[in-house]
Amino acid sequence: MENKKDSIAILFSFKMKKKIFKDILTDTVGCLLIAVGIYSFAEKLNIAPGGVSGIAIMVKFLTGLPVGLISLFINVPLLIVAYKFIGKSFALRTLTTVVIYTLIIDNIVTPFFPQFAGDRMLGAIFCGICTGGGLGIIFQRGSSTGGTDIVGYLVEKKYPHIPIGKALMFVDMVIIVVSIFVFKNVESALFAVVTLFAQSSVINHIVYGGERGRNLFIISKHSEKIAQRILEERDRGVTFINGSGAYSKKPTRILMCVVRVWEYHHIKEIVYSEDPHAFVIATEAEHIIGEGFTQNV
Repeated sequence: MENKKDSIAILFSFKMKKKIFKDILTDTVGCLLIAVGIYSFAEKLNIAPGGVSGIAIMVKFLTGLPVGLISLFINVPLLIVAYKFIGKSFALRTLTTVVIYTLIIDNIVTPFFPQFAGDRMLGAIFCGICTGGGLGIIFQRGSSTGGTDIVGYLVEKKYPHIPIGKALMFVDMVIIVVSIFVFKNVESALFAVVTLFAQSSVINHIVYGGERGRNLFIISKHSEKIAQRILEERDRGVTFINGSGAYSKKPTRILMCVVRVWEYHHIKEIVYSEDPHAFVIATEAEHIIGEGFTQNV
C-alpha cells in the first residue's frame, strides 16, 4: 500500500512539474511576442493600443521610464485587488506572467531588438498580430497579462449585467482617447483602433480557430437514412432529439450534428439527396471540445 501511495505521489508531482514547465514556457513565448509588438512597432510609432501596455507607452513618452517597469507598477495594486476579490490562483498565475513580461521587454527586447519606423498602418497591423498572438497563447493556458483584464473581471463581479467584453472595450477606448492628448495626434488613436482590431482577430483565431464548426439541426421524414449516411460517409456523431410539430401535432425526430466548416457542404448534399424538402438550421459553433475535435487537455 505504501509503495502504491508513493507511486501516486511521484506521478502527481511529475504532472505538476510538467504543467508548471508548460505554463512558464508558454508565458515566455507569449510575453516575447507581446513585447516585440509593443516595443518594435507601437512604441516608436506612438501607438497606445489600450490596456496597461498603452498606458505604459504614454508614460514612457512623458517620463522616459521603461515600459516593463511601468506595467509592473500599474499591475501590482490591481493584482492585490484580484487576489482579494477574484482568487488566489488567478492572481498568482497572472503575477508570474506579468513578471516574465517585465523581464523580457526591459532586459531582452528593448536592448537587442530593432524598432520599426516605417508606415504607421503596417506598424499598427503588425503590433496587433504580435500582441494578439502572444495574448492568445497566454489565454490558452488559463493565464492573463493583468491590467484591464482584472478591471474587466472586477466590473463584471460588481455589475454582472455588464458583459466583460464591453467593460474591457470601454476601458481600452478611454486609454485610446487619452493618447490623442498625450501624443497630440489624432492619428495615434486611429492606428490604435486598427491594432486592437488586428489583435482581437488573432486572439479569436488562436483561442477558437481550431475548434470552430457548424452546429446543424435537421428536420426530415428520412432522419434515419440521413443519420446513417452521416455516420458512414463523414464519421460524425449524430444525436436524435424527440420533438413535435406545433401546428401538425405530429411527433418528429430532429437530428443534431456538429461538423467542421469545410464538412458542411457535404452534409448538406447528403441531407437534400435523401430529402429535398428537409429543413436545415446551421449555426456557428465557436468552441467544440470532444471526440473528433479538440480534446480537453
